[in-house]
Amino acid sequence: MTENKYWEEAIETMTRERLLALQLERFRRTMEIASHSPFYHDVFRAHGITPEQIQSPEDIRRIPFTTKAQMREHYPFGLVAGKQEDAVRLHSSSGTTGNPTVIVHSQHDLDSWANLVARCLYMVGLRKTDVFQNSSGYGMFTGGLGFQYGAERLGALTVPAAAGNSKRQIKFITDFGTTALHAIPSYAIRLAEVFQEEGIDPRSTKLRTLLIGAEPHTDEQRRRIEQMLGVRAYNSFGMSEMNGPGVAFECQEQNGMHFWEDCYYVEIIHPETEEPMPIGEYGELVLTTLDRTMMPLIRYRTRDLTRILPGECPCGRTHLRIDRIKGRSDDMFIIKGVNIFPMQIEKVLVQFPELGSQYLITLLTQNSQDEIIVEVELSDLSTDNYIELENIRKEITRQLRDEILVTPRVKLVKKGSLPQSEGKAVRVKDCREL
Repeated sequence: MTENKYWEEAIETMTRERLLALQLERFRRTMEIASHSPFYHDVFRAHGITPEQIQSPEDIRRIPFTTKAQMREHYPFGLVAGKQEDAVRLHSSSGTTGNPTVIVHSQHDLDSWANLVARCLYMVGLRKTDVFQNSSGYGMFTGGLGFQYGAERLGALTVPAAAGNSKRQIKFITDFGTTALHAIPSYAIRLAEVFQEEGIDPRSTKLRTLLIGAEPHTDEQRRRIEQMLGVRAYNSFGMSEMNGPGVAFECQEQNGMHFWEDCYYVEIIHPETEEPMPIGEYGELVLTTLDRTMMPLIRYRTRDLTRILPGECPCGRTHLRIDRIKGRSDDMFIIKGVNIFPMQIEKVLVQFPELGSQYLITLLTQNSQDEIIVEVELSDLSTDNYIELENIRKEITRQLRDEILVTPRVKLVKKGSLPQSEGKAVRVKDCREL
């Protein structure tokens, strides 16, 4: 008997006409649910919008965008539409200078999310006979539990290894017969280096499939990872506002990520004019959840820059494909899979009277790892005592690590030594090999 190459063939190969009809039906249902949240209730009333008015994609554009700033302004539960007794899990992002963004899930939402991740894993060839190891952080970070529940839904044996401790990761891979691993690209390269340091050939293990994402990377970097580890590496896209992992994923063609349109409505807009962009042209990704009952989001501006790839995919799936994320239309950057805003760093620095107001964040790739360097000027009143300055530097490093979840290299420099700008201050210099 020939094995089905689809997790849900009827959905994954649905005609565009049927898929559009399903989207419109689910969009109206999503609006109906969202209207019970304080935030969307006010938005719909202010603009005179009702679900019945949505008859086509053009009608959807009448609804205002939802932004991350609005989610923070209505923290924590202003966008929750379901009843509190139906809420079973909460995830949140790390806050910047204010409140974090919060997503609340019902059991239906978690079941739908797990199924989407399982669909992605099945699409790249994983089966219930696989051993899946997850090197993502668990807790509020969605990459841990998102992949965990998806792999369990698939029926694979799961190894919740969590982040870090490379020698332990390699021991698990060799001892447990791990066949598939989820890791951010920079960590995958580090893992390959530790394999070499330990004198172990990755090809001598059962590891064959790698799932990567959560930080910008080039196709050249992906090919390098494949060569170093002897695997096939598949790119993924996810974000906590849209659940987490499982939003879009490459198939075995490795030519763009399929966006699951039965659960998400996708738009690409010009970041400034907010007009829709033609297929094949880069713009900002705007997403609407179509299968969430506790906290739907409508026309959410992700700030991620990508494009819809034209043409059909040879794999037979009809859901549209997006290109890898090109960058962002705001000032956020990603290091080791963690979203970081310059203001998070500034919030820590301003607490030290020994520091001036000028600082520069430099992003580098060193030894195949993304690194963050924070240079900050000392104030006029700062001491020349080396021991005292070193203690200050260590305390700044500690507080920054607690705030941004990544350990930066902190350099204290003399006042006036950092470049000055006549216009808007340049806070971030990205020198990574992307």
